[in-house]
Amino acid sequence: MSGALVDQLVTSGTFSLDDGVRQVENNVWVVGDDREAIVIDAAHDADAVLALLAGRELRAIVCTHAHSDHVAAAPALAAATGAPVLLHPDDMPLWKLTHPEVRPDGALSDGQRLSVAGVDLTVLHTPGHAPGAVCLHAPELGTVFTGDTLFHGGPGATGRSFSSFPVIVESIRTRLLTLPPETVVRTGHGENTTVGAEAPQLEEWIRRGF
Repeated sequence: MSGALVDQLVTSGTFSLDDGVRQVENNVWVVGDDREAIVIDAAHDADAVLALLAGRELRAIVCTHAHSDHVAAAPALAAATGAPVLLHPDDMPLWKLTHPEVRPDGALSDGQRLSVAGVDLTVLHTPGHAPGAVCLHAPELGTVFTGDTLFHGGPGATGRSFSSFPVIVESIRTRLLTLPPETVVRTGHGENTTVGAEAPQLEEWIRRGF
């Protein structure tokens, strides 16, 4: 039986894309036990993430996508811990906008499994908000980490470069609405929700052809 827990850290900073900059608060998720952990989205503040890790071995820094607010602290956190930064290769154009001189250490792929503290997290490629956006499903924890693909209230934003509303809705339909309805959705910003809570509105959009 796994002893893995999920810790949440909220960090503040800026998001910039398409010549626009705004202040945002991001959720950083840490999955692990008292010995080892994985960080999902190293947003804004590497020191704050290090404090939450409290000396645990960091196995990986997983990027749900490469928008600046989600990856800003990833290289600094990697340098401090020796952990690899993992990103889906389809998001390299976005990554280079924030870190043109640094490359991720490894690639995420659909169906890949990441293990920490006796728990498997399965990578689900869910493009739409960004081409290489991924979610991480941890059935043993009854949760899915959705980055900016799915929020309380619907899909992530698709009004900027590299995004597509029809694509994100299709990703949610085929990869997330197929999960058990009680699955807790832990998002990149804001409050948690569940797959079941979001399903009715999303299914209505799908029925209408969004």
